[in-house]
Amino acid sequence: MGDQSGLLDGGCTCRYLRYRLGSAPMFVHCCHCRWCQRETGAAFALNALIEADRVQLLSGEVEVVATPTASGKGQKIARCPRCRIAVWSNYAGAGDAIRFIRVGTLDEPDRCPPDIHIYTASQQPWVVLPAGVPAVPEYYRASEQWPAASLERRAAVLAKSRPAG
Repeated sequence: MGDQSGLLDGGCTCRYLRYRLGSAPMFVHCCHCRWCQRETGAAFALNALIEADRVQLLSGEVEVVATPTASGKGQKIARCPRCRIAVWSNYAGAGDAIRFIRVGTLDEPDRCPPDIHIYTASQQPWVVLPAGVPAVPEYYRASEQWPAASLERRAAVLAKSRPAG
C-alpha cells in the first residue's frame, strides 16, 4: 500500500485543482483492461483506492463526467474543468464512498506502487510485470489480497455509505 508516512498531495496539470489524501490508500490497482488502456491512452491505469472522506480538495472544483464501463454500471470521473485532467473516479460498485485516485496525479506517485496487477489477460505483450507483486487475469476478491487493516477500512466505509433498513 505504498508509503504509510507523510501526506500525499496531488492535482491536475494546470494546478487549478489540488487535493490531499488524509492517509495512505487502502490498496493500489494497476489495471491492464482494454477500457483503462483506451481511457488513459496508455498500457494501464494506476489507481489508489481510498475513502472519499479522506480526500480533501485544497483548491479548485472538479467536474464529474459520467463514463461507460465494461460492466455497464459506469463510473464518474472527476476532472479539472480547465485542463481536463482526470484526478479520480468513483465506480458504481463502491459508489461515492471510495475514490480511485489516479496515482499519476500525485506529486510523488512513486510512493504508491501497485499492490496488484489486474486484468492481465489483456495486458500489452511488451509490459513486463514485476516479480513479487500479485497479478490476476481478471479481477480478484479483496478478502484474498488486501491486508486486514485495509479490509477493516473498506468494511467501515461501505457500511456507512449503505442506507439503513
